[in-house]
Formats: sequence, structure tokens, C-alpha cells
Amino acid sequence: MLALLAALLVALPPGCGTSARDGTPDHYVFFRRDHARVADTSFLQHPQLVGAQLTYTWRELEPTPDQYAFDGIRERLTFLTAHGKRLFLQLQDVSFSETMVTPDYLRADTAYHGGIARKYEAGPDGVARFDGWVARRWDPAVRARYVRLLAALAHEFDGRIEGVVLAETSIGFDDPAQVPSGYTPDVYAAGVRDLLTAARAAFQQSCVVLYANFMPGEALPDQDRGFLRGVHTHAAAIGAGVGGPDVLPYRPFQRSHSLALIAQRPPGVLAAMAVQDGNLGDRDRRTGRRITVAELTAYAVTPLRLDYLFWGTEEPYFTAEVLPFLRTLPPR
Repeated sequence: MLALLAALLVALPPGCGTSARDGTPDHYVFFRRDHARVADTSFLQHPQLVGAQLTYTWRELEPTPDQYAFDGIRERLTFLTAHGKRLFLQLQDVSFSETMVTPDYLRADTAYHGGIARKYEAGPDGVARFDGWVARRWDPAVRARYVRLLAALAHEFDGRIEGVVLAETSIGFDDPAQVPSGYTPDVYAAGVRDLLTAARAAFQQSCVVLYANFMPGEALPDQDRGFLRGVHTHAAAIGAGVGGPDVLPYRPFQRSHSLALIAQRPPGVLAAMAVQDGNLGDRDRRTGRRITVAELTAYAVTPLRLDYLFWGTEEPYFTAEVLPFLRTLPPR
């Protein structure tokens, strides 16, 4: 009986990943915030493209406390469903520019300690520079507000959308003078796990995927404090999926972090990754040869065993290479 209960607790939602369980990924187009492109005929009429992944920021979905703006999601979902396509949401609470992605009320209310923090990443020269904004994921008060957003989304869209992607875990505070209050790598890792638990509890039918690519405070394999491994282990324990925003098999840092852990994940754990800008322009450092769409797809199947592959629209690769190659695959 205990074994049965454990299996039920970690099982994937019934509507999640059912079509992608044949050893090959379902192919989606990652339109980012260019939502109008779901009407492109090259997408709608492509037999191998199962659906679209669209990005929405916390800021636009909850402009004021507990007042949710889901009309855009409703419109795109209705359109895609009418055309036999599915929808994956990517929820963004982190940016890599001056763009603010959290609601203004978080910054205005002292209960949320500013609500958001500036990130600083060290470059090759060792100098830490501003690298965007991240919601205070380690802050229980901020996290509680995000959990309410997840619950509201699930109340309306659970089972109607294919899944939800939580934004990447990789952040940095490499400038010691700019470390935000309350933050430590350990507290951050615990907050990430709590958010994933809340998302999985909210969405009982749609997929939940966390882009667990890197974690601050460690660098695998030499400096392993268990942060990234712990997040992947936790995802497997609660029936959530894992993934990342870049498929870069030539990069040693990616191979020792997200790519390695995704390839090593236990059977039955969902995995999804995005082919983002720069991925198809990447070159083998040994030969100088650029990766091909066929090679990247093969890598997604073996060793990664991906269930979902989200193709970015970077040109000239998308039109000249991605769409024609996908047409050579058997229709879904």
C-alpha cells in the first residue's frame, strides 16, 4: 500500500506528456513574446509541429494584487485549439536586461522587501556587471504571491494547456556589494524547490517543467554543493519535469550541469528543452563545424530522451533548416 501511494504521489498528471512517450520529443515552436505568430501558416500547416510555447511575465499576468489578466492566454489558447495545436506557457519572473518582469505592487509594499533584485554576472575579465532582474524567489512573502498566481492559472487552465514552464534557475550575484537581503545559495535552493512543489500541486493535469540549468553557489562537477542535483531529485520525487533554455552539446559547462542531469534522470521523469538563439549557430570547438538541426535533434533523443523540444525562431535557421528538417520526420 505504501508503494502504491508513493507511485500515485510522483505520477505525472494524466494529461501530461501522453503523446510524447514514444521515445521521440513532441516539437513546439518557441515564439517567446511574439504571440501573434501563432497565426503563421508555416506553423499552423506543419504536420510535425504540435503546438506553441509562449512567454508571459508575472508583471502582465497580475498587474495588481489578486487581479489577473489572462485574456491574452485565453485568446491564444482558443485560437490554437481551433487549429489542432497545443499551448505551453513559459512564466517569466527573471529578465536579462533592464526589463522589469514583476508587478509594481511588490516594489511598493515593504512586506515584499522590494520584490525583485538586480543580478550581477562576472564576465571573462572577472568584473561583475548588471545582468537583469529576478524576483526574490528566496523570500517567503514574494514566493507566496507567486504561488497565488500559479493557483489562479491552474484554476482556469489546468488540463486545457499542455504545460507550464518555470523560468531558469540560473542567477548570479557575483558583486559582493550587491547581494540582496536574505539571500544565500542554500535559501535560494530551498525556495526554488518550494515553488516547484507549489506549481506541481496546482497543476494536476497539465505538465510542470522547471528549467533547472545552473544554481548559484556551485559549479559542477568540482564544486558540487548539491543544489542543482537536489532540485532535479526533488522534481523526480514530486512528478515534475526538468529542462533548460539551451541545447548546447558542445559546451562543457552545459554538459556538466543541466545536460548531464537530464540525461541521467530516472525513467518516467519528464524533460523539455528549448533551442534558443545561438544554439544552431554553435560550433564544435575542436573542428569548428556548426551543429546541424539533424544532429541537435538526434542529441535530444539520445542521450537526453526529451519529451518536448521547443524550437526558437532565430533566422536564417528556422525557415531554411528547422522547418524543412521537421517535415522529414513522421507526422505526430
